[in-house]
Amino acid sequence: MRNGTQIKILAVDDEQDNADLLRAILSKEGYAVTTLTDPTLVSDELKVNDYHLVVLDMMMPRLSGIEVLTHIRSYDTDLAVIVLTAYPNVDTAVASLRASAADYVKKPIDPKAFVDTVRETLAKKGISRDPEADLHRLIGRFIREGRTKQTLTLKQLARRTGLSVSLLSQIERAESSASISSLYKIASALKVKMSDLFGDA
Repeated sequence: MRNGTQIKILAVDDEQDNADLLRAILSKEGYAVTTLTDPTLVSDELKVNDYHLVVLDMMMPRLSGIEVLTHIRSYDTDLAVIVLTAYPNVDTAVASLRASAADYVKKPIDPKAFVDTVRETLAKKGISRDPEADLHRLIGRFIREGRTKQTLTLKQLARRTGLSVSLLSQIERAESSASISSLYKIASALKVKMSDLFGDA
């Protein structure tokens, strides 16, 4: 999503400290975050405001995370939901998946892993803060994995393509935008079709 449109996330946790932590982690990544500590307010909030993702605590008084998720699914089958729990077990994991939770994360959360999960969950819905940057990462990963499978060093790939080691390294790390000409040379060197570099993009 670009042009100033922020991705909106609703974080629901009955403990204010946890809700504040979720807000801090996600806001730092540029997401617009709203928090609720009362699970009974979730349905009304979602009917009034449009969110891209809900982060939902499993164990809450009055309504459990599964009950809230079941309510959400009764009127929105597409909204991405990540379930958090400090007490993971098979029953809650199965119940979450049956209610179409996108992912199931153990608390206390690891901020980096949690942010990665949020990004992956949104990406599965085709939602991205920067589609161009995502495409660069996809291309870079494909090139790096293809080169590694063929046991080619950057220097060897540079020799095959006529591109500099520095440029190839920047492309692999998604720090530089590759020209069509460069991508053609890389695809030829890796013996793949140019379209393969773009994966499912």
